[in-house]
Amino acid sequence: MARKRRKRWHPPGTLPGTLAAHAEAGGRAVRIVLFRYDGAGLEERVLAAEEIASLSDPEDGVLWLDICGLSDPEVVKAVGERFGFHPLALEDVLNVPQRPKVERYEGHLLIVLREVRYPGPPEQVSLFLGERVVVTFQERPEDSFEPVRNRLRQGKGQIRTQGADFLAYTLCDAVIDAFFPTLEKLGDEVEELEERVIASPSPAIFHEIRRAKQRLLEVRRAVWPARDAMNELLREDSPLIRTGTRPYLRDCYDHTVQLMDMVETFREMAAGLVDEYMSSVSNRMNEIMKVLTVIATIFIPLTFVVGLYGMNFNTQASPYNMPELGWRYGYPAVLLVMAAIAAGMLYYFRRKKWF
Repeated sequence: MARKRRKRWHPPGTLPGTLAAHAEAGGRAVRIVLFRYDGAGLEERVLAAEEIASLSDPEDGVLWLDICGLSDPEVVKAVGERFGFHPLALEDVLNVPQRPKVERYEGHLLIVLREVRYPGPPEQVSLFLGERVVVTFQERPEDSFEPVRNRLRQGKGQIRTQGADFLAYTLCDAVIDAFFPTLEKLGDEVEELEERVIASPSPAIFHEIRRAKQRLLEVRRAVWPARDAMNELLREDSPLIRTGTRPYLRDCYDHTVQLMDMVETFREMAAGLVDEYMSSVSNRMNEIMKVLTVIATIFIPLTFVVGLYGMNFNTQASPYNMPELGWRYGYPAVLLVMAAIAAGMLYYFRRKKWF
């Protein structure tokens, strides 16, 4: 079963900071949504690419640019030029998939996470954090940010009264919390496979076990470095992250630790399924061989009797040359003896609990 791997590397010798859309971005249109808010209200509108250059940093409140789609490098370039993002950081946005990480640049931070939604493929989420600006880049429209958008629209919680760092935490927390439903479904799948392996092992189940292990490996590749990234962000000595936001980041880090525990537990269960499958197949084969051995063992003396009476010595030459051949009830008697031998052996095997 071949694995499909995503190609992300630029050709050797490409200049650092080169912006190019990856092959899987396709012709998916880029959608830009602007959220500008403070404690007094919220502005939400769809933004055209040409309007990016005219954006101004908010004097109060927070500006969030939510960009979905990576098919147009010019949009990424325009955002970088407007807000002063480093070219290498912009290259990481387009050159997916990146390992989850936190990169510090002058005046802004780059946070890269991966989102895995069951049963879809993983997706990279890139987040720039400035003093009053947050810019997010996603590959596909389906995301885990919708609860955050709804909280902004409805004014729930303290998100509107907090700064850009709190919004960045909220978005990171939404991405990380989205792993829990995925892991719960994968855990249910592993437990179901465990029952099926014990009941009726088959090659189809073995392939399902392999697919489950691959999906868990994808989750592990996303969660493990995300835990390190959250820990680094928590310890980051940056003026962009206020002291009041750090307890929330610590809670986010705790979620990644909990996710790692779940991932490792399910991976151990999935690895054990392979051993259970091989053991079940071996036990099943042993049961089959046991039955065949019993049948063959029963027929050994019966074959001896049949071979003995198949010699056909002349009874007139000697009274010892199988007188039963001339007996009227010789044939039924031999059949009864053979049946008694088979029944006796079956009884003996049962008493010994050999089957």
